[in-house]
Amino acid sequence: MAQSVSEPPYTLVKNEPPFEVRDYGALTVAETLIEGDFDIAGSQGFRRVAGYIFGKNQNAKGESEKIAMTAPVTMEAQNQQWRLHFVMPQGMALANLPKPVDANVQLREVPAQRMAAVRFSGLTTAASIEHQTQLLKDWLARNNLAFEDRPQLARYNDPFTLPWNRRNEILIPLR
Repeated sequence: MAQSVSEPPYTLVKNEPPFEVRDYGALTVAETLIEGDFDIAGSQGFRRVAGYIFGKNQNAKGESEKIAMTAPVTMEAQNQQWRLHFVMPQGMALANLPKPVDANVQLREVPAQRMAAVRFSGLTTAASIEHQTQLLKDWLARNNLAFEDRPQLARYNDPFTLPWNRRNEILIPLR
């Protein structure tokens, strides 16, 4: 039996498949910044943040604590680095999360925000990410929706999922 992975809840504002506009509530994330190319950053960043949720942390009692895996794993280019983050499960906030043991993993609150999304399957290559990002930006322009040029790649599946069964998204914050 497959284990269910939670995703951050949102309210659907506009739906024109494969495009959506969503309102997300405030979220808490565990994140890391990685230098290097996309593939190296994705692999190293995933290991760092996964280490945190799998127990490389210390709670108020001084003990290690496992945190449930969530989806998606999100990456965003930022000043020649990559920011990779996991959303923490609902009900977990900065006040009740264990502290990361790895100084390269940070916890952060993300305020409520409206996001545009485009969903696609397949491998997340530089070409597919660029193509899907441009499709989403073109759709936003046609719909007169102002956006911040900070696209994020969101991946929902483990690397063992066959490419045509993978769920990927490009998310762009709206103004």
